[in-house]
Amino acid sequence: MTAPLVEVTGLTVDFERDGRSSRAVDGVDLAIAPGEALGIVGESGSGKSVTWLAALGLLPARARVGGSVRIDKQQLIGAAPKVLEGVRGKRIAMIFQDPSSCLNPVHRIGWQLVEALKLHRGLDGAAAEAATLRLLDQVGIADARRRLGDFPHQLSGGLNQRVMIAMALAGEPDLLIADEPTTALDATIQAQILALLASIRRDTGMALVLISHDLGVVAENVNRVAVMYAGRLVEEAMGQDLFGAARHPYTQGLLAALPTLTGPRRRLAAIPGTVPEPGKAPPGCAFAPRCPLAEPRCQSEPPPVRHVGLMHRAACHLQIDVGVSAWNLPRAAE
Repeated sequence: MTAPLVEVTGLTVDFERDGRSSRAVDGVDLAIAPGEALGIVGESGSGKSVTWLAALGLLPARARVGGSVRIDKQQLIGAAPKVLEGVRGKRIAMIFQDPSSCLNPVHRIGWQLVEALKLHRGLDGAAAEAATLRLLDQVGIADARRRLGDFPHQLSGGLNQRVMIAMALAGEPDLLIADEPTTALDATIQAQILALLASIRRDTGMALVLISHDLGVVAENVNRVAVMYAGRLVEEAMGQDLFGAARHPYTQGLLAALPTLTGPRRRLAAIPGTVPEPGKAPPGCAFAPRCPLAEPRCQSEPPPVRHVGLMHRAACHLQIDVGVSAWNLPRAAE
């Protein structure tokens, strides 16, 4: 097998507040191969974004990060600021979900792109301007030379997101983390941005982590999917296996809530309750209070991670057969 580009092992994140600690990420293990597209899904509050902010050292000082994150065997957790500065943007770049809050409103687009090129590739002057024009052309922005003089407020949400992608590509990263890159965009622009990311990945060979709560977006754009709940990784599989034969009740619940375009009409299932706040999950399975199959041991015993198929693992006490959905079965007795 190909050696992983980035390997996350036992990653934990605890936030300190008023002398109390709450765990937002709890022992996440992930590996991303060169050129791979990995999707990370889950409800808001599942720890999807915090996982990667922790990996890049972008969390506030009150966050305590444990575990290991390595890129080509170089440790990032606890690394010196100078080491992280050499990784951010150049080896690992991140696109955030709200471009309007990430771009500097008092500087023109061209200035911000040149700054990124100077920082990550040492370009300046005419060389930086030429590279900036190439980046804007690569992300599909027409009349690129005129756009260099625009401020962020003069661009639409879709164009600002393209500028953010161009800035992320300025360092020619090995891994691009796209954190809900289409949340604030309409369906047409969303499709264009996702097609753009897929095209860039094909052309450059970079790896992609797509963070989203939209299962449809993830299904069409990644090779492998990891499902997170309450800071824990509950299921991981190749895309076709996860969407065709999910084995964790939480993943099954997410899929049961999606409407189908073909076949007979059916009532959509809804997962009751909400994701527990950090530090307030039960000592056993965090999903147990919402799970239709929860048993007494689920409340007190952390579930083991089982290999349930080729490159398919799930963290559940129960061994649910392929083709069986927890949301079509009666609730287990209390």
